[in-house]
Amino acid sequence: MIRKRVLVSGRVQGVYFRDTCRRMARDSAVHGWVRNLPDGRVEAVFEGPTDQVDQMVRWAGRGPELALVTEVTVQEEPPEGLRDFTVR
Repeated sequence: MIRKRVLVSGRVQGVYFRDTCRRMARDSAVHGWVRNLPDGRVEAVFEGPTDQVDQMVRWAGRGPELALVTEVTVQEEPPEGLRDFTVR
């Protein structure tokens, strides 16, 4: 079990980033959350098995079809034992 916090910059708000992220995470058995930030970025926390979390981090680097991701920063954190994936 690992946990990664991701900050995504670019055209990532208003392009269904959060909803798509939620659906993909739930399909991949990854827990955590995603939210828009006031500065236009999206922040997400992914927690679960290494392969699935890494897959979500790679997806965040592309985003949904309408997104234009310009930068992604990833920070490893200790897992908290989250049980679901939510949009904040």
